[in-house]
Amino acid sequence: MIRVGVFGATGYAGYELVQILRRHPSAELVFATSEQSAGGCLGDTYPCPDDIPLVRAEDAPLDKVDCVFCSLPHGASMATVCRARRAGVRVVDLSADFRLPDPAVYQRWYKVAHEAPQLLAEAVYGLPELHRREIRHAQLVANPGCYPTSVILGCYPLAARGLLASERIIVDAKSGVSGAGRSLSLTTHFCEANENLSPYNIGHVHRHIPEMEQELSAAAGRPLRVTFAPHLVPVNRGMISTLYVTVPPEHDAASLRRLYHDVYAAEPLVHVLPEGKVATMRWAEGTDRCVISLHDAGAPGEVIVVSAIDNLGKGAAGQAVQNMNVMFGLKETVGLRV
Repeated sequence: MIRVGVFGATGYAGYELVQILRRHPSAELVFATSEQSAGGCLGDTYPCPDDIPLVRAEDAPLDKVDCVFCSLPHGASMATVCRARRAGVRVVDLSADFRLPDPAVYQRWYKVAHEAPQLLAEAVYGLPELHRREIRHAQLVANPGCYPTSVILGCYPLAARGLLASERIIVDAKSGVSGAGRSLSLTTHFCEANENLSPYNIGHVHRHIPEMEQELSAAAGRPLRVTFAPHLVPVNRGMISTLYVTVPPEHDAASLRRLYHDVYAAEPLVHVLPEGKVATMRWAEGTDRCVISLHDAGAPGEVIVVSAIDNLGKGAAGQAVQNMNVMFGLKETVGLRV
């Protein structure tokens, strides 16, 4: 059994992690933390029968676990990750704190100085479909953001095969409200989000952009630029990214669909839909998979890729457990919803 702990268990992603780990046949949940609810149980925070006691992060028994998940906001994970690594514990961090290897780039996008730059070199970007070999031996895995997961998986085959005719990728993405986290904000109040569709951080300003550009540029072997328009939609969970790309004119959706099938043939958590099917949030909702469809845009060389995930599944907790499975040599889908 892999003995695990969860920091930040009362957030949406943290609670999702707990649910996955509770049904995981090879994991034993040793502790769960919450600063505001310490001393109580998880069932006091969520309407569920869970009787898991909640402790403060400083009281978490790191000497009793093999791996921890840090489901904390950016900036808040660094100290916890450092403490876990000093204790020799392997870490899957769900924040953005270790996704970007350059601390100056992190500070530019997240507006805070990086407090643990010495750990950046050992952090592996935790997208198994791209970095499985490195994840197997990693001591610190930086779980990708939800938007980047959908965008990178949606575009990776084109980037890796040199089929992007333009350096610019246009992405229109939509996320359920849980993607904003559990902290209170005006935009996620019921009256603001219900029956509404809200673009935010559009253009080249969203904090997830450097992840997308980092991974896709590396796959392509040249700089790529993402123009990104995220939207908040009035659903609890789910995410869909629509990518507008330019490819050589001899390629169309049918030929690219065959390419995607080839690239992802061995990937248990990426599903490429056949011709005539369109990926929607419903294809991925409540699962830990990514579902992709490809479509002609009506002109030679213009293609639309649709990539759907559950923002709490493949976009957060599901992918974190997928990474743990890879790190400990387990079947990759154990405990997950394929």
